[in-house]
Amino acid sequence: MSGAQVELRHGRYTAHIASVGASLRALRHDGRDLVVPFDADEVRPAYRGAALAPWPNRVVDGRYTFDGVAHRLPLTEPARCHALHGLAIWLDFAIAEQSATEVVLTATIEPQTGYPWRVPVTVHHTLTDDGLHTRISARNDSTTRAPVGLSGHPYLVAGRGRVDDWTLELPAERFLVVDEDRLIPQYVESVATDGTFDFRSARRIGATFIDHAFTALDRDRRGLATVRLTTAEGTGVGLAWDEASPWVQIHTADRPDAPDISRIGLAVEPMTCAPDAFNSEAGLIVLAPGESAAAGWTIFAI
Repeated sequence: MSGAQVELRHGRYTAHIASVGASLRALRHDGRDLVVPFDADEVRPAYRGAALAPWPNRVVDGRYTFDGVAHRLPLTEPARCHALHGLAIWLDFAIAEQSATEVVLTATIEPQTGYPWRVPVTVHHTLTDDGLHTRISARNDSTTRAPVGLSGHPYLVAGRGRVDDWTLELPAERFLVVDEDRLIPQYVESVATDGTFDFRSARRIGATFIDHAFTALDRDRRGLATVRLTTAEGTGVGLAWDEASPWVQIHTADRPDAPDISRIGLAVEPMTCAPDAFNSEAGLIVLAPGESAAAGWTIFAI
């Protein structure tokens, strides 16, 4: 149900990739889950591990104007009336290259109502001693400029328990305030304002609800920003991403309607642009005909 299956192995890591959405279906280190998995013969729950293109997060009301032309996208988040997470999430990617440690998947977003550009997307998953490296790229194969944003959607798992039990380290100084009902972006605020979303110093998440985009990221000498999610024993999982993504969406995956799966993983989504960038243009990539853009991240065991 999730498409063709690829298993990658290297050292103590094992990864399972599903071709629908070029999705990371499972990632384990010494048999321990680092992401919330799903079964091969299962319609992927929500957006677990999916590649997001040509935009991440939301286009508010599915409406935007680009180069003077108004566009209207299908509303794929009907409860909030938004277009959510792009057009690649249900594409069946072809396996272009494969070995024991890596796989390259390709698909093409064809011109359509609301997004009249042809954009081939490539997702490259590689296992090394350092974890699972993912790189997503997109190319504009149209004759006019195209708006693009890229991301991924893994739900990280630190170990036993749920999000409430884990400690989060998030090196972000600012976050995007959204309205409570529809999560529409309002303005950018300092995480220090009331401290609710200040995880620059690692602390337990507890009952905090998070479904926000963060920016103003602290990076190391290699230009990497890193989120760390750990248990009380100090083991866990990390995700590091490159400078192509100045934003990251963090979501505690609250599901009050489904208590058995509520808060079982923390979504960490490095994004090349802000939510609703097709309207705000915050971080929006505009590709000229023939141009490409890419972003990468690594998930590793702690």
